[in-house]
Formats: sequence, structure tokens, C-alpha cells
Amino acid sequence: MGILAKIFTWWNGATIGTLIDSARHGEQVGTDAQGNRYYRGRKPYPKGHPRAGQERRWVIYNGANDASRVPAEWHGWLHGTFDGVPESFLPPPRIWEVDYTPNATGTAQAYLPQGALEKGGVRARATGDYEAWSPDA
Repeated sequence: MGILAKIFTWWNGATIGTLIDSARHGEQVGTDAQGNRYYRGRKPYPKGHPRAGQERRWVIYNGANDASRVPAEWHGWLHGTFDGVPESFLPPPRIWEVDYTPNATGTAQAYLPQGALEKGGVRARATGDYEAWSPDA
């Protein structure tokens, strides 16, 4: 990514201003399995702000800025559900839990049902077990 894109675009990752601001006014509290870094502000929101007195929290994504890449435990921390970082509040993962995957909508990994236009738009014919609803019935 070019330096101009890093300066002016926010959708390709954190801008230079955000990175500098994070270093100056924030402290890193943790990272997730995808490499996203989580920060908290050194000072609470000022008086007059709707969230006055509360701690500012934010994420610097490792890659594209996509909120679906934030795992549930860090989402809860970002929104103030609990004060400590997730590692100190969550039980160990259960054996049946699967690893977190981001939302794949709009990507090559997205689920496409059999009748989807991207797969040719041909779906199986209806069988005789379907009966249309009629208001007279």
C-alpha cells in the first residue's frame, strides 16, 4: 500500500494519524488471534462529551477495516460490557467451540445456495409435496 493511501484512506487499514494517535494517547491492552490490536485511552472522555468519564476503547485492524473481524469477546470489551481484558474474564474455550471466522459475505468464500445466480441460477424443480396457499381454502 502506498504512502498516500496510508495517509488518506481509512478502509485499507489504520491511517498514519490513527497510528500516531494510538501511540500518543492510548495504551495497547491486547491482541486477538487475527492480529488485531486493542487500545484504551490514557484519559477518560472529557466533560460535555456524551460518554464523559468513560474510558475510550478502540481497535487497530490487522488488514482491512471490517467490524465482523472482531471476535465476540473483544466486541464485549470494546463496548464496555466488562472492564478487564477478555483473557481475564472468559472461561477456557469448550472442546465443541469452533474457531472464530469473519463474515464472508461478498467474498469468494461466501455461501451460495444451489439456485444462486453466481452458480448459474438453476435450482431443483419443485416436487409434488408442495401445495400453494390459497385464501379460499
